[in-house]
Amino acid sequence: MAKSYYEFFCPVKIVAGHKALEHIPFELAALLAKRPMIITDKGVRGAGLLEHVTSAFEGADSQIVVVFDDVPPDSSLSTVRNAAAIYRENNCDAIIAIGGGSVIDTSKGVNILVSEGGNDLLKYSGAHNLPKPLKPFFVVPTTSGTGSEVTMVAVISDTDKGVKLPFTSYFLMPNAAILDPRMTQTLPPHITAMTGMDALTHAVEAYTCLGHNPVSDAFATAAIRKISENLMKVMDSPKDADGRLELAQASTMAGVAFSNSMVGLVHSLGHSLGAVCHIPHGLCMSLFLPYVLEYNKEVNGDRIGELLLYLAGADVYAATPKAQRADKAIQQIRAMRDELYQRCKLPRTLTETGKVTESQLRQVAELTVNDGSIIYNPKEASIEDALAILKRAWI
Repeated sequence: MAKSYYEFFCPVKIVAGHKALEHIPFELAALLAKRPMIITDKGVRGAGLLEHVTSAFEGADSQIVVVFDDVPPDSSLSTVRNAAAIYRENNCDAIIAIGGGSVIDTSKGVNILVSEGGNDLLKYSGAHNLPKPLKPFFVVPTTSGTGSEVTMVAVISDTDKGVKLPFTSYFLMPNAAILDPRMTQTLPPHITAMTGMDALTHAVEAYTCLGHNPVSDAFATAAIRKISENLMKVMDSPKDADGRLELAQASTMAGVAFSNSMVGLVHSLGHSLGAVCHIPHGLCMSLFLPYVLEYNKEVNGDRIGELLLYLAGADVYAATPKAQRADKAIQQIRAMRDELYQRCKLPRTLTETGKVTESQLRQVAELTVNDGSIIYNPKEASIEDALAILKRAWI
């Protein structure tokens, strides 16, 4: 049944395919831009991925003016200010972000400064503090996990104060996301696995948490199916262009879903564990997903059970009695994690990470109940509830 009221919004154009990069000059021209700046990191540049993009500009009216490749793993205010200064010095008129979540967040911050003027990013932190549309902005993801190319959120660190600042505005959303399998074919197995589980968690929480709606459900379930059918194929054959494209599309679709429906307790636990123990976000998602689904099962077991169709296919779904589908869906996710552990040692428990001590669990639990994502979890959770989940994920 449709909800009595919901909103769904995704103005980002998606350009996807085996030659998607070649369309970037056309997309720039449509926005009257000719002097784009590339923002990326040294890893992406060192892997030779920029060459795929620069070659797409051969013979085009627009030309890449400058490349900024000093983005760290966690974006910072100083990084944003430095990149904005280079943009201005070179009279650029558009931004092309090529990378993962940190590069995309940095680029969103740069776009605020070069569009609004000045160097004070702090006055735009929080929700909906941008007054008007920003400069032309395109994103070329080099991982298939974050979904940042279709979200209105950026997180940028204030290293002086040791805090992470959230920025939320519809105007932060890119004009287009360019999905091309050439950009992910060189991803190492553990990054492929981690980002795949990140995207899967986005889709699963989008579908099972309180903010879901019929349109976000369609994006979420399609993403789950694509990941289930293609993640192991790509682990076996990293150069599989069709599989890579499917995972890229799944990540973007999951991003569209969760940016409209929000996420829940997996993310609250993951945000908190990341803050305390500095574990990558995608790994945090993989660590907690089955345990949170088990915790939520008593209030939304039927909905979790519906995921079995997209995780395991029609035959398994039809052969499983309705009362057993939720457990079978969770079992399917556990099996995926076990297989990824066998293939690339992606940790399944907090102990296997080697970076968490049991004495840190209560601090993580205390942070978890104050994380904004918990509002959308279908079952309320106390500090003791969060601690119990952390202990289940310990070994």
